[in-house]
Amino acid sequence: MKIIVLLHSGVGGSGVVATELGLVLARMGHEIHFIANSVPFRLGDASSANVYFHQITSMAYPLFDSPLTTLAEASKIVEVVEEFDIDVIHAHYAVPHATAALLARSMLRSPHRPAVVTTLHGTDVTLVGLDRAYLRATQWSIETSDVVTAVSRFLAATTVDDMGVRRTDIEVVHNSVDIERFEDTTCFAPRARFAERGEKLLMHISNFRAVKRTDDVVRIFAKVHARIPARLVMVGEGPERPQAAALGHELGIADRIHFMGSFPRVESLLCNADLFLLPSAKESFGLTALEAMASGVPVVASSIGGLPEVVEHGVSGWLHAVGDVDRMSASAISLLEDAELHASFSQAARRRARDHFDETTMVTTYLRHYRTAIERAKTR
Repeated sequence: MKIIVLLHSGVGGSGVVATELGLVLARMGHEIHFIANSVPFRLGDASSANVYFHQITSMAYPLFDSPLTTLAEASKIVEVVEEFDIDVIHAHYAVPHATAALLARSMLRSPHRPAVVTTLHGTDVTLVGLDRAYLRATQWSIETSDVVTAVSRFLAATTVDDMGVRRTDIEVVHNSVDIERFEDTTCFAPRARFAERGEKLLMHISNFRAVKRTDDVVRIFAKVHARIPARLVMVGEGPERPQAAALGHELGIADRIHFMGSFPRVESLLCNADLFLLPSAKESFGLTALEAMASGVPVVASSIGGLPEVVEHGVSGWLHAVGDVDRMSASAISLLEDAELHASFSQAARRRARDHFDETTMVTTYLRHYRTAIERAKTR
């Protein structure tokens, strides 16, 4: 197949999933065309005869308050569809990507109409989609797509119940990981770079937005370190990073925290971790939690959104109410102080990632949905 992948190019989970899926499909022999504002974060220098990147460009014009990016994206899609005879457009996010895909399909002058598959990742429904300024555009984009998938049962239900989308056939396709890559990896640096002998190593990976509650990460770590010698590695960039660093100084633990910045191959950091923290206010799936589990790292996280579909409470990690720093800290300490319990959780985490979230299953499922979408597009 010839497939366009529309995605956000930054460090968020939707862009990571879209990029990894596209690269796997390319290795299988499919022709993949990434379209984005810049080179996707996880694409990096990946090269393949089957992988293309097309950059969206938009003009700056005094009459416009801001660039008309959705129109620019739609125009780029038309250009790629007409040049390469595309079969499927896979939009990872409802607004703007599915909107642009559907608009592009209407703009085509040729009789060929590629199928449109839309994957809902989270804030395109729970934040952007529920805003009155974008609600009807999001509803229309979802209802008009040939096939719609969501990354969790929670998100699929939210789309119908909270947004009022009029379709009952949203398919759940959980995010996945390359299990072999996370099991057989070389650490970016020796553990001694981050922690001394006898110290535990905790880790957090995110885009450092307010919804990730990175202040809670620091507070949990402070309570753990008061009981157990430990270090914290914070991976990522975003608006809340300065606040997290300031809180570390305020609590007197700044010298125990390493800020790593953005890091495309997180498996080479997770291989050193003893525990992963994800106390988010919202998570429609929790990809970083899954990547930690694939590395055999137990997770302490919030019991919200799609996280209970990923982490088995009391088996591969602990889930507590948003903001319950005391219970999250207690669960972290219980795991780090009990080597036997930690080993059990570590094995369970890796097993769950392998048995339920292997990327082979995800890719096979998406290919099936692509074929369904192509058949539906023929009748439009």
